[in-house]
Amino acid sequence: MPTAPPRGLISIIIPTLNEQFGIEKTIKSIPKSTISKDAGYDLEIIVVDGESTDTTCDIASKLGAKVIIEKRKGYGRACKSGFAAARGKIIVTLDADNTYPTELIPSYIEMLVNRGLDFLSVNRFSCMEKGAMNARRRFGNRLLTFVMRLLYHIDVKDSQSGMWIMKKSFISQIKLISDDMSLSEEIKIIAFRNFKAAEVDGKYSARSGTAKLKEFHDGWRNLTYLLSYRKNLRSAILDPPSSYSPSKEKEILSEY
Repeated sequence: MPTAPPRGLISIIIPTLNEQFGIEKTIKSIPKSTISKDAGYDLEIIVVDGESTDTTCDIASKLGAKVIIEKRKGYGRACKSGFAAARGKIIVTLDADNTYPTELIPSYIEMLVNRGLDFLSVNRFSCMEKGAMNARRRFGNRLLTFVMRLLYHIDVKDSQSGMWIMKKSFISQIKLISDDMSLSEEIKIIAFRNFKAAEVDGKYSARSGTAKLKEFHDGWRNLTYLLSYRKNLRSAILDPPSSYSPSKEKEILSEY
């Protein structure tokens, strides 16, 4: 019986910086067989590394990932370099610390396709493992999400989630400016205001390895980014989708 033709390529992007204790678990946890054999997609894994000084890159390469060295610093910069390198028609982002539910990637991809979505974000708070996030981080995340909902009128429960499933065509139509952690906020603001986007329940586990997040510093930067980003709304869309409505931007900008 002839094999069905591939449905296309999936690109999984993983930003890294000294994640030797998490990158192996993360890559091995990706359900490659389910994505390729059952769902019918080809798969590429792209690790965008910020010049790690440990064995992160060696481990990723041995596990079959394409490793890109990004000398420019920042989580957002790494994501954008991954987007540029991705060849897949669907892109998935993950952290390298084995915190996100990689086993659900096939289900999320099918949801994106079947519902005709451009962007899907995973809500970590819907099922969080005990000890995965301390009280300060929980409070900071809740505060940032509240501010995003208030300022940008979008229905998101987890503004800082770093697991997204999106169409490559979505990325090609937008302009992302943040090089830092605030890119997570920026991409959601653009997606939920102007494209077909949804948030889906997920899981969040305790990380493997040492956290790089500077809680107060990064939280403050993300908050100030939310307060200042509205001036960039009009220039965020390069090639407006059919669902794009300039009146939405006029509405939000007129409030300030």
